[in-house]
Amino acid sequence: MSDLGPLRYFLGIEIFSTSDGFFISQEKYIQDLLARSTLGDQRTLVTPMEINVQPRASDSDPLPNPTRYRHLVGSLVYLAVTRPNISYPVHILSQFVSTPTSVHYSYLLRVLRYLRDTISHRLFFLRSSSLELQAYSDATWASDPSDPRSLSAYCVFLGGSLIAWKTKKQTAVSRSSTEAELRAIDMLTAEVIWLRWLLEDFGVSATTSTPLLLDITSAISIARDPVKYELTKHIGVDAHFVRTTVQDQTLALHYVPSELQLADFFTKAQT
Repeated sequence: MSDLGPLRYFLGIEIFSTSDGFFISQEKYIQDLLARSTLGDQRTLVTPMEINVQPRASDSDPLPNPTRYRHLVGSLVYLAVTRPNISYPVHILSQFVSTPTSVHYSYLLRVLRYLRDTISHRLFFLRSSSLELQAYSDATWASDPSDPRSLSAYCVFLGGSLIAWKTKKQTAVSRSSTEAELRAIDMLTAEVIWLRWLLEDFGVSATTSTPLLLDITSAISIARDPVKYELTKHIGVDAHFVRTTVQDQTLALHYVPSELQLADFFTKAQT
């Protein structure tokens, strides 16, 4: 092993250290991605996806050669490691890699033009930030007209720094918005438990429950109250897993108004 000095660049990720904290970005990676995409213009856009866009597999005709689409989407998946603002669009685009169409490709180009406009955006991690976790969970119930499965999303902060986020379609069909939220909480619960274990390995022991903020009171009620188990037999494992972590004080569920629900950012296109 050899000491290569302070970390500055690793696997396409750039790290800038200051007295206040660390900046993480992939500006050079975006430059290379835009060069490979061979965009025919210099236009930029201020949002990665239009509001209320609902792509379908049947949109337009399939691309004669989907290789470029798959390559670019794969690059965006890696780019989303440091760019939470493209998490939702990348989730949408990834659903069509098997048979992309010209319409899907136009949505992809919009994301690239947005990246060109925001190429210098970075994540910042404050040195003086606390080491307490705080998590947000949200779900959209059956929002895709071509697929009845709901969408789960979460984001996790370590102090004031965003350290984890995810947008994922649920594996099962939820029969209500409450069920969709419970499945989203279940996914986030597993992530929070892992993060608490990871922090403990680093010598940072969690002394209090990790607050998990939701914008639906019915899901909080079911997760807290074992009497309501009869209402959720078909999702009993998920509900029991969340309830167990609440009872052993690993998590503490709190209500937050929808306008303050930060995980909502990962469930739909934003203005």
